[in-house]
Amino acid sequence: MELAHRMTALTGDGSDGWDVFYKARALKKQGHPIIELTIGEHDIRTHMDILAAMGRSARGGHTGYAAVPGTEGLRAAVARRIEAQSGVCTTEDNILITPGGQSALFAAHMAVLNPGDVALYCDPYYATYPGTLRGTGAVDRAIPCDPAHDFQPRAADLEAEAKGARSLLVNSPNNPTGVVYDRATWQAIAKTCITHDLWLISDEVYDTQVWQGEHISPRSLPDMQERTLVIGSMSKSHAMTGSRIGWICGPVPVIEYLTNFATHTTYGVPGFIQDAAEFALSQGQELEDEVAAPFRRRRRIALDLLTQQNLVRAVPCSGAMYLMLDMRATGLSGEAFAHALLDAHQIAVMPGESFGQAAAGHIRVAMTVADDQFSEALAVLLSFAAEICENKRRF
Repeated sequence: MELAHRMTALTGDGSDGWDVFYKARALKKQGHPIIELTIGEHDIRTHMDILAAMGRSARGGHTGYAAVPGTEGLRAAVARRIEAQSGVCTTEDNILITPGGQSALFAAHMAVLNPGDVALYCDPYYATYPGTLRGTGAVDRAIPCDPAHDFQPRAADLEAEAKGARSLLVNSPNNPTGVVYDRATWQAIAKTCITHDLWLISDEVYDTQVWQGEHISPRSLPDMQERTLVIGSMSKSHAMTGSRIGWICGPVPVIEYLTNFATHTTYGVPGFIQDAAEFALSQGQELEDEVAAPFRRRRRIALDLLTQQNLVRAVPCSGAMYLMLDMRATGLSGEAFAHALLDAHQIAVMPGESFGQAAAGHIRVAMTVADDQFSEALAVLLSFAAEICENKRRF
């Protein structure tokens, strides 16, 4: 018996590019003291006050089926937050609550793509993007973003790939690069979408982690509100990764169809988790800043260390919890360097090749361990890169 093509073709060639991560996890399970700088998982847990709110709601009886589009209170809270950030009038009718941002990404693309449609995304990309698009039956098409231009998509590259496409998926602040798209980039994206009549899916889950520049939601740009679906999540902003709570913000008719889709797929999100999310949002920016603070500190630690050498170049780390480091001066691919670093020093990082070919020769470093451990690990990484180069010169 054969499985459906949508399953067997989900990861293209059958590899998801995360061999270093799996190797590191296996070594850790065997008892090796691996320092993991791989995935975007906070080293702090969900705030105890949020968990207390979750417990109160569950003990109070909110453990049955919740309304499929989300509770009125949470949808209204998300709408207020989005309106305050973007300046675009937003109501609860513009919001669908989903089981995490990944579910929102899939549902949004299901809403706008027919089987065989071309769906665009930027390379480098978050690892699930191609598979998400293929899962809808779409044909995924990457737009290469040049490291020489700090991985910001350029107007010419957008234009070159947009003909005949149906949608464009973008992510700023960006995972894996840490880049925050500037206004010129957003204007080019908007122009491409309008010219080629594309739906824009904007993944904004890192909107509270902007270290330099500004977060611009493309929904706020002229003529973009009715063609943009915004993906949000409590995972990064409130360290609620395991709670699986996200949303889609979009035009009311689209949200109505998406609510029908959710009725036939997820059937909503547990009410006690939604109540906890509503409580978390009620704490305002102060709590969001508290969750983001460790990454802001570690970015400064990283920049200080990087300025003490001239071998490894960092892509401008303007947002998110990652550094994208250019390792090409070592002569190694990102994958080869990551394997060598793990073998030699038990430090695990992600190869740039895990996120597409545009990031070949780079590595992604997650700033997700305590400050002192992060500083030590990054210093070892830079020293190891210098050692490789010295050995090359010798031989």
